[in-house]
Amino acid sequence: MFRHLWPAALWLLCCPFTARAADPTPPAAKPVPTLADVPYGAHPRQVLDFYRADSATRTPVLLYLHGGAWTNGDKTSISRRDFPRLLAAGISVVSINYRYVYQAKEAHITPPVAWPMADTARALQFVRSKAAEWNIDPRRAAGSGNSAGACSILWLALHDDLADPASSDPVARESTRLLCAALDAAQTSLDPVQMREWTPNSRYGAHAFGLPIAKDFAKNEALFEDFVRRRDEILPWIKQYSPIEQATPDDPPIYLSYDNRPGLGRPQKDPTHSANFGVKLKERLDAIGVPCEIACPGAPAHEHDSIESYLIAKLLPDPGPAQTVTNPETRRLSVADGTTVSTAAVQFVIDTLENIDVRIKEPRLKTKKIGDLRFSHVSVNGAPATAP
Repeated sequence: MFRHLWPAALWLLCCPFTARAADPTPPAAKPVPTLADVPYGAHPRQVLDFYRADSATRTPVLLYLHGGAWTNGDKTSISRRDFPRLLAAGISVVSINYRYVYQAKEAHITPPVAWPMADTARALQFVRSKAAEWNIDPRRAAGSGNSAGACSILWLALHDDLADPASSDPVARESTRLLCAALDAAQTSLDPVQMREWTPNSRYGAHAFGLPIAKDFAKNEALFEDFVRRRDEILPWIKQYSPIEQATPDDPPIYLSYDNRPGLGRPQKDPTHSANFGVKLKERLDAIGVPCEIACPGAPAHEHDSIESYLIAKLLPDPGPAQTVTNPETRRLSVADGTTVSTAAVQFVIDTLENIDVRIKEPRLKTKKIGDLRFSHVSVNGAPATAP
């Protein structure tokens, strides 16, 4: 009997191999980093991979942060995104590792979320400091990420510039502002009361502030209640690190993507990545005039069908060469339309060819607009200048 079964068994063994060999479109290999494990800080987790787009001129750059609740994950998870499409479009890509919150807690950093947030800013500054060497245009820097990484990028996008013009460290003098951000499953708030109001079964975020969490669902529900009870005690930290708290009218455009239908005020299957986060941030940004697009099941029609489509639309084409602007009261600045450039404590923002907004900026404080100089008060040299 076994002699009769053997040919069939042999066919079953060979068939899968034959099918795979005949596949005319095998998955394309993911790009290899141009530069891998480049340190942007002293900690072993402070490393990045740089993927250089093939271009004779300077390219836009995307900063990407992996997810993992700030406790796990790796920069190689960018392979889950269609980032080869960005490279093909002429956008260079940077994917970073960052320090975890439990490492911050071990180092007695309070709150622990300060480390991954600071690493997000530092990585962007480091990348900008490499603009000439890496052939990137520092004016066209965007951010993206998944889950906790998206939360960090969103915090940076909405935060005022963290550049320190007086620093002896040239990297610290670089801007932390983004041209736009496109985010996957971002937590837009770290306020437990706010999260519970939006999504009653919320149970995320306590670990950002050094409070305990558990993998066991029932136990974590009880621990989240402790997070709610202790909210007032840690409110200054919440105000400092919750992304929605940073929103101001001068923030860049935001794109939010979720794979679930929003349901405000109702328990969600995945409360940690609920589209409710996106709906409430969009409400806030709409109210202050910041462009915000949300893509999720049941959302109104939106212009871009994916994070990659959005980034390509926002980062391309090149805005053109910078103009050199001379103000009689300051040193010469090289700026581009829509670009912020700092000199000492004074920040000039070219909004249009008709006026220049003058703002006084202090580290970690809100930028304060103190008035406009009409364009007739400065001289513009027609010759193109190197972008800052």
